[in-house]
Amino acid sequence: MFTENEVHALLNYPGIFDEVATLKQEFIDKEAEFLEIEEHDFLSLILLTPSIGIALSNGSVSLFEEMALNKKARKLSKGGYWMKKDPVVFAMEHLIKGYDTWAPIFYEHIKKLMHQTVEEHLLHDASFSIEGADDSKLCAQVLKSPFITIRFLTSFFMNDEEEDILAERKISQIEFDRVAEIASQLGLTDLPIYQIYHSKLVIK
Repeated sequence: MFTENEVHALLNYPGIFDEVATLKQEFIDKEAEFLEIEEHDFLSLILLTPSIGIALSNGSVSLFEEMALNKKARKLSKGGYWMKKDPVVFAMEHLIKGYDTWAPIFYEHIKKLMHQTVEEHLLHDASFSIEGADDSKLCAQVLKSPFITIRFLTSFFMNDEEEDILAERKISQIEFDRVAEIASQLGLTDLPIYQIYHSKLVIK
């Protein structure tokens, strides 16, 4: 998943800071009136939206899921807040409450961010097909994928300790369906790197 420094780098792409600042003010005005948060940390919150969506697939966030989300938030937040209240963790509480309202808005922003930071032609490979591909071919495709695309994918769908997209992951049917729904909203479904990740999900 992304590191604090990488979030800072994303924020420096042309136009991204201003878009994040506008979204932040809208979120404060409509959802979290007294929220104090910098643009870096608000972008971190936006990037956590898919993870929050998966956690909410059962209708509520469990204690274990909350701990995992908090850990991811602290890794992304600016400056580290291990000994005090993390602004991303605090803002995340508001996003969980208003997820149905804000998720579509934040997903649109994430799509813009991906289009602006990744060269489109590098995302697709006409010679690749997930059907019948063995692990060797899957691994070769992962290695060919842009590093930043893998960062997006792991930040959205994996915990902060997971890095191997080729590792099998056991998830529930409802989580599996939510992952597919979010991937569709983010425009990831046709990308080889997402198809590889999706092929390794095992319904428990």
